[in-house]
Amino acid sequence: MPEFDVIVVGGGNAALCAALSARESGASVVVLERAPEAEAGGNTRFTAGAIRTVYNGHDDILDLMPDLTDEERKNTDFGTYTEEKFFDDMGQVTDYRTDPDLAEILIKQSFPTLKWLQGKGLRYMPLYAKQAFKVDGRFKFWGGLTVEAWGGGPGLVEGLTEACGREGIEIRYDARALSLLKDDDGVHGVSLRQNGKTAELPGKAVVLACGGFEANAEMRTRYLGPGWELAPVRGTRFNTGDGIQMALAAGASPRGNWSGCHAVAWDRNAPEFGDLAVGDGFQKHSYPFGLIINADGKRFVDEGADFRNYTYAKYGREILNQPRQFAYQVFDQKAVHLLRDEYRIREVTKAQSDTLAGLVAQMEGVDGEQFLRTVEEFNGAVQTDIAFNPTVKDGRRTQGLAIDKTNWANTLDEPPYMAFGVTCGITFTFGGVRIDTHANVIDTDGMAIPGLYAAGEMVGGLFYFNYPGGTGLISGSVFGRIAGASAAKGQA
Repeated sequence: MPEFDVIVVGGGNAALCAALSARESGASVVVLERAPEAEAGGNTRFTAGAIRTVYNGHDDILDLMPDLTDEERKNTDFGTYTEEKFFDDMGQVTDYRTDPDLAEILIKQSFPTLKWLQGKGLRYMPLYAKQAFKVDGRFKFWGGLTVEAWGGGPGLVEGLTEACGREGIEIRYDARALSLLKDDDGVHGVSLRQNGKTAELPGKAVVLACGGFEANAEMRTRYLGPGWELAPVRGTRFNTGDGIQMALAAGASPRGNWSGCHAVAWDRNAPEFGDLAVGDGFQKHSYPFGLIINADGKRFVDEGADFRNYTYAKYGREILNQPRQFAYQVFDQKAVHLLRDEYRIREVTKAQSDTLAGLVAQMEGVDGEQFLRTVEEFNGAVQTDIAFNPTVKDGRRTQGLAIDKTNWANTLDEPPYMAFGVTCGITFTFGGVRIDTHANVIDTDGMAIPGLYAAGEMVGGLFYFNYPGGTGLISGSVFGRIAGASAAKGQA
């Protein structure tokens, strides 16, 4: 007899949402978390907790955040983020390759899923520090990303774990799933190793929600390409592709952008894997307001192509492609007040000087003469007659450069100057397994594998080349909820 109705493999946002959903549907549930309890939570724990969701105005935000003070309500312009805008963003950043059925579910279920989690005890707050600027005395949100889990990623994991505890869901730590128990009738459990012992755990259904292969250097190099073994991992060291490989071994159809990933500007001297004490503080996301310079002393991207929400997850790859896989983000005093908190952490690779020549002398590995020419040419190309406005794509640009900056272009001429060394940090991979709208895993013949479901980063078909910031967490929540309910009901 199966020991549990539903076995959930993974310990992050998607997995715990699946567990809560399956339990809500009446199933007995166990969660297998490969990490020890001190490192549990997958990549979720390393995030800032930003969650992209549809909202149609002030009232929807207040519905999610009833704890807002009168002052916050009065002094904040939340704007709107409609279904139509979310659809546009998903299409645009993925070059319209995103699966339309999965994207529709993700978008239409985003707000209801956050309300569902609110009913489980989760709380939210506005993402003031990273997504709002003060304009005429009021905070104005930009880029469609407004909601943050209370306490960020660690707070989200803590809240979900506590909810599982209240629901009587067992979470087993140091429990690594090794393979699926499968026969002609489908999946019936997992083989796992816990405390040095291998055993079989039978179950009526299995939900795989244990991340991508970003922490597996061999798989990164095989699928993403040469050089990716050099990229530090932003998050957990435990996302080594186990769930994907188990699913493929059971006949699952691979799907999605297997040569693509979420990769960002990350401190040049960050460790090999994420550091829970620093969290996402190694990221450096204020680059739209400065210049990004490579070892040759040259710019190589349009820093102001769009809001950082729509470029940051692909610009990490561009940095990895540069000589020696690093770059510097350079700012002057006009931009200092716009820099996010992550630029002020103790563990930062930083240069500062009252002169540009003094600055580049501290920028290890950068061609100083070319850097000074690059800045001089850039300063001469800025269209200063256009007003600077960080809350909109302001059109303040350069004219005539090999790579023009199309928004937020300011001359670099007010010392002291600052430069921050960055490399490419990989967050999660975009390739995964094929699922249907019930989160059933589909095999290579196009049929649902009975008893097998998937959610979170190991789902392929949603993200190609890039993604809108905050979509990873909402995807995990939405499809985790669906997978758990389907697994409990035996949906096929």
